[in-house]
Amino acid sequence: MDNLILKNSFVRSPTLDTVLMVEKTIDEFSGEFNRTMLWKNLPRKVMWQTYLVILDYLESINKIAFDKHDNIAYIWNPKLAKKLGLRKEIEV
Repeated sequence: MDNLILKNSFVRSPTLDTVLMVEKTIDEFSGEFNRTMLWKNLPRKVMWQTYLVILDYLESINKIAFDKHDNIAYIWNPKLAKKLGLRKEIEV
């Protein structure tokens, strides 16, 4: 994400509300859309550059992944993360 911001100083920082909206939409349509189609199906309009920053962020924190067809999948599993966090050999 930092690399993208450094390359384009005109990129706007997304609000938390916008990040959550994109994340919820990805979760709802997981695996169905590529970047462009998901962007077109967002409930509210988002600037393309801002949208790409959000995708980079969500990918960097392992909430989304891209398949070989470039479709976006929601991979975050809070129940598994909580279960793993309870294991003594794993530090959170």
